[in-house]
Amino acid sequence: MGALFIRELRLATRVGGGALMGALFFLIVVTVYPFGVGPDLNLLARIGPAILWIGALLATLLSLDRLFQADRDDGTLDLILMGEEPLELVVLIKCAAHWVATGLPLVLISPLLAVFMNMEPIAIGSTMLTLAVGTPALTFIGAIGAGLTVTLRRGGLLLAILVLPLTVPILIFGVAAANAPVLQPAPFLTPFLLLSALTLFSAVIGPIAAAAALRFTSD
Repeated sequence: MGALFIRELRLATRVGGGALMGALFFLIVVTVYPFGVGPDLNLLARIGPAILWIGALLATLLSLDRLFQADRDDGTLDLILMGEEPLELVVLIKCAAHWVATGLPLVLISPLLAVFMNMEPIAIGSTMLTLAVGTPALTFIGAIGAGLTVTLRRGGLLLAILVLPLTVPILIFGVAAANAPVLQPAPFLTPFLLLSALTLFSAVIGPIAAAAALRFTSD
């Protein structure tokens, strides 16, 4: 499993692997917003956490269609399906590697972009914390869509259509917790705990559902 994790990291971080593309897309999406909103710094600071969360969601979806596609193209997916290792565990390792290569960089560069959005330090900290807790859920849920569309050419758009409705609760609780320190007396702990619960739930359900989708599409 360790070798698989390292292999997935190398595939994701190589040229065209999706990790760099996701980070650049996140950077571009967030920096474009101020040009549309205008020079109202107070408004930017108020909607900054939501902009960062939407950017992270879109950047994660951008790279998810390659989660199983590369393995299918070179025949590795067939070997994985015929292997002795539980497919659910393999999917879990692939999702973990995908988040380290794609989701973690988004969390790390979010404070820099938050400064660009004129956000206060406490809002920057809460947004970074919620992104660190919530973005793994985006990967686990996205793995289900990636499994269902693995046999389709240009299945990225269908993947986004399938996955986006399922990510709405994560977006709601993530933005609510990130905004709480700024919009006091809005509670932080309740939406943050619900966000954590969604991540734990998706970490269990996501690999199982994605493995079932891979078995179904391979028949």
